[in-house]
This record gives sequence, C-alpha cells and structure tokens, in this order.
Amino acid sequence: MKNHNLKPIGDRVVILPAPAEEKTSGGIIIPDTAKEKPQRGEVIAAGPGKDGNLLTVKEGDIVLYGKYAGQQLDLEGVEYLIVKEDEILAIL
Repeated sequence: MKNHNLKPIGDRVVILPAPAEEKTSGGIIIPDTAKEKPQRGEVIAAGPGKDGNLLTVKEGDIVLYGKYAGQQLDLEGVEYLIVKEDEILAIL
C-alpha cells in the first residue's frame, strides 16, 4: 500500500477498512450484493486531537466503528474511511 501522507485534522482518523467477507463459515460464497459493509479496519493516520484532548487511537490500531460512520475517500484506487474519533467503538 502506498503512503499518501494523509494528515487528518482535529479529532479525525483515517481508516483502511478490512475487506468484506467472501464466504460464510460454512463455505457459502457471498454475492457482492449481499456483502456486509466492513465495520473494522486499521488506523492509517490520526489527527492531533481537538480542544487540547489527545486522541486515544494511534496509527496501526485495529478498530471497530459504526456501520454508517464516516466519509468514504477513494485515493488512487484504495478506499479509505475518515471518521471522527467518537465514531470509533473499540480498539481490538
């Protein structure tokens, strides 16, 4: 993956979403129209924080986020998600 030098501002975080599941645990192949939007990904970059509060997440963390969280960004064929830190539910 290329380093795009994305620098989020404030309390925003750039996430590389995990790929959607291709098969169920039983081996059934999931068609594209039925795939769930991933809700987990890797933090690629984190902003400096807002109002003097530093962010809890850091680059490299694997996080869970809300199903409809953030704004999608397609940069040179790679899809990223930009979310506010309060849309992140947990660090795995």
